[in-house]
Amino acid sequence: MSRLALRDFDAVLAVARRTSFRQAAIDLGMSTTALSHMIARIEAELGVRLFNRTTRSVALTDAGRIFVDRLGPSLQDVREAIEIVRERRATPTGTLRINAPPFAARSPVFTELLLEYARRYPDMHVDLVTEGQLRDIVAEGFDLGVRVASLVPSDMIALSLGESQRFAVVASPAYMAERPRPLVPTDLLGHVCIRVRLPDGSLYRWHFAKGGDTAQVEVSGSTTFDELAVSRAAVLAGFGIGFFFEQDVIADIKDGRLVRLLEDWTPPFPGLSLYYPGRRHPSAGLAAFLALARERASATSSSS
Repeated sequence: MSRLALRDFDAVLAVARRTSFRQAAIDLGMSTTALSHMIARIEAELGVRLFNRTTRSVALTDAGRIFVDRLGPSLQDVREAIEIVRERRATPTGTLRINAPPFAARSPVFTELLLEYARRYPDMHVDLVTEGQLRDIVAEGFDLGVRVASLVPSDMIALSLGESQRFAVVASPAYMAERPRPLVPTDLLGHVCIRVRLPDGSLYRWHFAKGGDTAQVEVSGSTTFDELAVSRAAVLAGFGIGFFFEQDVIADIKDGRLVRLLEDWTPPFPGLSLYYPGRRHPSAGLAAFLALARERASATSSSS
């Protein structure tokens, strides 16, 4: 047992969390083969199999489940002890793991925050994972997450990034030249629209609000995409009307490549928030990131 190290424990937890050697290897920054050999060595050291493996799946054995259930909290205590000691350094070191949806990663406010953090703390390694599905950041080993404010779990501490979000309904000038302009959301039912598929496989219903009225429209069209770049290209090519976050098409609108529609039905709504668990001793790296986020949000609000 004495030959096992923290990195070995991280490997076990990563495979258990991801139920995939390939995905766990990506998280750990190593090859799948190296991770497989590491787990085999750990199992040999313990004298018990931790995972049942097939060509299609990875699952914990009963012994593996007991090991992981006991290991997780204990390893967290060890990490907190390490971070408490590291806080005595003048400069934070270590890794900061962040989970965010793709559109958040495209936000200028969030991007500038990440780059400024990297400049100020060159000894910190920032590991940003972007995906559409909501994740349990604690169970999956992230230090913090980024979500639209309304989607932050109630048991987490939230910190606004100080930027509102807004949707934009757009079409190309060529498409609109031959069709009537929609005046209310239900007018979209008479148009060809680029449908959006969500990460869970369902089709997104376009959301609208004006005053006290709200509407959700299940649009129709000959194309359905789950990738922003493809949807934007289709709208620019005149295939139909698209529904985007404003930040992703604002340049096209300003340059006249796209025409904005139903603007009065797409008001701003609470934007992105950082969120994180309320631990007694946040890591020095996380504390520095949150302090920088508060600093930038305060500067933004005072200048507006």
